[in-house]
Amino acid sequence: MAIGSGKYSEFRRGWQIVLASLLGIGLGLSPMPFYTMGVFAPHMAKEFGWSIGEIMGGLTVTTFMVLWAGPAIGVLAGRIGVRRVALASLPLFGLAFMTLGLSSGSLTQYYLTWAAIATLGAGTLPITWTKAVNHWFDRSKGLALGLSLMGTGLFGIASKPYLAWLIGAFGWRAGYVGLGLLPILIALPTAYLLFRDTDTHADAVVRTTTPGGFTLREALGQWRFLLLASALLPISYALGGPVPNLEVILKGGGVDAATVLTLTPLVGLASIVGRIAGGWLLDRFWAPAVAFVILSLPGISCWLLTGTALDYPTAAAAIVLIGFALGVEYDVMAFFVARYFGLRSYAAIYGMLYVFFSLGAGFGPFGFGRDYDLHGNYHLSLTISCVVLVVAAASFLLLGRYRDFADEPVTV
Repeated sequence: MAIGSGKYSEFRRGWQIVLASLLGIGLGLSPMPFYTMGVFAPHMAKEFGWSIGEIMGGLTVTTFMVLWAGPAIGVLAGRIGVRRVALASLPLFGLAFMTLGLSSGSLTQYYLTWAAIATLGAGTLPITWTKAVNHWFDRSKGLALGLSLMGTGLFGIASKPYLAWLIGAFGWRAGYVGLGLLPILIALPTAYLLFRDTDTHADAVVRTTTPGGFTLREALGQWRFLLLASALLPISYALGGPVPNLEVILKGGGVDAATVLTLTPLVGLASIVGRIAGGWLLDRFWAPAVAFVILSLPGISCWLLTGTALDYPTAAAAIVLIGFALGVEYDVMAFFVARYFGLRSYAAIYGMLYVFFSLGAGFGPFGFGRDYDLHGNYHLSLTISCVVLVVAAASFLLLGRYRDFADEPVTV
């Protein structure tokens, strides 16, 4: 390692990549539907007569599309570069998102729109951005990933008041247009100016034509891949289910509408803290242990949210634990791929794991919504999630030591 190329030097040379990734991820396919569907759901239910479960089904459609789009984008990013993928996907995603404002009351049209959004926006998923971050950072990989993925939390905080203003002034259809403009007007120009294919750029901290690690085919045969896939699916279901339904969960717990508006942004705030703190912890402690502690704690949240007489401190504590875990789960997945499978086929392996992650995150809101449609509450889903989070997070402890790859890229 060259003198002056420590972790602080990594940030001096790679801050542009982190900033572009933060905005690209924060205004991309991963957080935008997830954090905003609960805001639009009451308006669409009132105008079209749709149930909460039917509206949340849009996220399930997104999940099915990501099943093939995620791995495809991972392979494409490896062939033509992450910069090209990101710059093409950002404007297409924004335009597709705007078309939700044209919903006419047809569920078929609504679901087809979500299918288009997922397909065109797949290049904005963390698969693209974290590949670049992993190439630019080594000693501070966890913190850099945390800062980059912090964009989801920032969007979670900013989206609520932004949408409240848009919908209050112009209606819910304008809310979709206003959201679709964000990746086009903010993330796209930033990525154009700052984001690069760092594996071939002269200033890249980590640069070589043959990075170490497994190929996709080799990784699929690894027991660690199967363990991660089987754990990420239930964890993402249990964490992804409550957030889009959070407004309804809180109201069912006796929280008034005004207080709900002050509580829901805590998810985004806690997510930001989780990104930074989680990234810092991943750089300093054994990642599976960090993941076990942080991702099992929301089990307490799910138990607390089953109450029918929630006070502000209890509701806030439950939301903060969920948000903190949401801030870590993406960091953990990216960190695990880099440390246990290497960077040779990082985007493709990440893309395959993202399939399992998105399955849980996509079916979670729908499953929770159906629970409400059938029982008038979320008690069953929340109780199951209590157990699932602890058991699945504990399985990470079986991963063992990080892998060493003899031909892993070296710092230049």
